[in-house]
Formats: sequence, C-alpha cells, structure tokens
Amino acid sequence: MTYGDAEFGFELLACRWAELAWPPDERRDSAVFVSRQLGTQKRRWDTIVVECDPEGFAARAQFGEDALDSDLLHVVRNAPAEWTYYRDALPHPGYPWRYVREAIHRAAARGVVEKRKQGNRIEIRRVAPYPDWVRRIVAIENKPDLDASAARALSAQLEHDVETALADEVWVATAATGASVEPALLEDLPVDVGILTLDFSRGVVADAADVVWHPSTLDVASDSDAFDADEKADRRLEIAERAYGKGWRSFHETMRPDCRGFELRREGRALVPWCATKECGQTAAQCSGSCAEFSPEPPQWRTGGWPIEGGPGKGIKQLLEGRREWVRERETE
Repeated sequence: MTYGDAEFGFELLACRWAELAWPPDERRDSAVFVSRQLGTQKRRWDTIVVECDPEGFAARAQFGEDALDSDLLHVVRNAPAEWTYYRDALPHPGYPWRYVREAIHRAAARGVVEKRKQGNRIEIRRVAPYPDWVRRIVAIENKPDLDASAARALSAQLEHDVETALADEVWVATAATGASVEPALLEDLPVDVGILTLDFSRGVVADAADVVWHPSTLDVASDSDAFDADEKADRRLEIAERAYGKGWRSFHETMRPDCRGFELRREGRALVPWCATKECGQTAAQCSGSCAEFSPEPPQWRTGGWPIEGGPGKGIKQLLEGRREWVRERETE
C-alpha cells in the first residue's frame, strides 16, 4: 500500500489498529480510546491509547463529548452534592478566584455543573460525581522506517518519557520488515521502551501487529524529576480528557475536505485521506488552501441534496465525527 507521507499515513493506520486490537497479545478488559498528537508543553506523542474502566468511561459520558480543561476539571471534580458557596466548596486553585468564577460560568453553560445566585454569592452543585475512569495511558511513537539516524533522534525523547513517567508504558511502532531479527531490535533505544512491528500490507486488520520487545511498566504514582505525584496525576487526567475530546480522526480539521480532490480511501478496516488529483496520500501540510491543485467544491455540490446540509466535504466531516462517537458508544456497551 502507499502511505503518502510515510509517517503521517502510518500514524493514522496505527491509531485505527490500536482502536481495534489494543492491547497486543492480550485480551481486552478495558474500554479503549485512541488519540493522536497529544502531550505536554515539552513533549508531544504521536499516538495516545487511554485504557479506561468501562463503568467509569460510561459515567464520563455524562459530562459531554468535549474535553474538560484543567480549570473545568477543578470545578467539576470538586463540585459538592448540595448547593454550596463556590469558595467553600472548591479548594484554592493557586490563582485568583475570578478565573474560577469564569470556569464556573463555562461549566454551567456546558451543563457539567449547576450554578445559582444567592444574594451576591454564586453557589454550585454537581450534576454527577466525576468518575475515576482512567486506568492506564500508553504513549506510542510511530516510525515506519526506524533506521539508525531515526533511532538516535528518538532516543533522547524516549529517555525523557521514561524519566517523567507520565505514561504507564512507552512504545515505538515501526513497519514490519519480515526479517528474522527486526532491525528495530538492533537500534539503540531505551530498554524500558516496547517495540511493536506493524504490517499493513493488507491494510488495517486486527492481527497486523507483533510485539518484538515488551516495555517496562513505569511508576506513574511517584514523584519524578519533572512532576510531583499530585501534579503528575493532574497532567495525566488532562491528557486523557484531551484524548477523549479529540480522538484521532480530527485530521479533517487541519486539511481541506472541501476540495473536490479530497477523498477517503479504505485500507482494510481504516479510512485515510487521499488526493484524487495527485493520486497519493496526503498530509495537513500538503492538503491546504495554498496547494497549487486546490479546487474548492462548486456551489452546486453543496446545495444538491447530498448530504442534506453541505457537499461531499461536509459529509466526510460528519462521517469521521460519527465514527468517533460510535467508538465512544461501543466502549460503554
């Protein structure tokens, strides 16, 4: 198959495989949600797999499909069962209370807490207890062609991941070569990092992966050089929330599905972006309004009755967003 830009296309296929078949070589007993291009200010991972408590994951759905940022989490997680003045209900956030009031207004507008005014005081009440829904976070770096130079470039980043231990496990996913000893095993990677080889010659199928090196389980509950244990727990939850809100199909937000050449091509059980004009896979950098081949959909496509609102580009967005919702619903059943 053709990946277009190898790393981007491989990343999308790896995300779809993880959605189907994570964890590798084990029976799934957690709800699983996959996202891409997430992390902290200093580190961004290609793929994030969030393993969730199924009941907790279902309870998380009560707070809507969008992510809760750190300010909203402060309000939602500490909101009381009975009406209480917000300063009595919430621990001091470490920043001015006016920002907390802004977060309360945002939370109430989204329906994730209730608020009322009693005299000059704002009182809040929870709509439901915020669940303990995240079991584990797995970080995956995708390098389809893991040669010596790519391994050297990755090594420092992976060492950082192991030392900070924000993720429970860290993996490198690379394209299978079929060699008796996979080249990735011979590269200088940290021993705590797992190595996964993926064969997408048949597209994305559940048995496309082989584990050639198992990772260590990192100590996410203890202090590290970068974070103390409490700060680490908060960061992990924020990452999980962003993953929940974003998913991995959000590539349409940085590409141009409204171009008449934009298509989705099936690769096994995955749908990936394809440029019919150039006859190749594409990336967000290539698929933009500045592309010399960009050709916007004609107006009649957008009013011709399919889909009911918008043209094919709108339909592609609805399809990808619908699939993200389907995965959420499937994992709560």
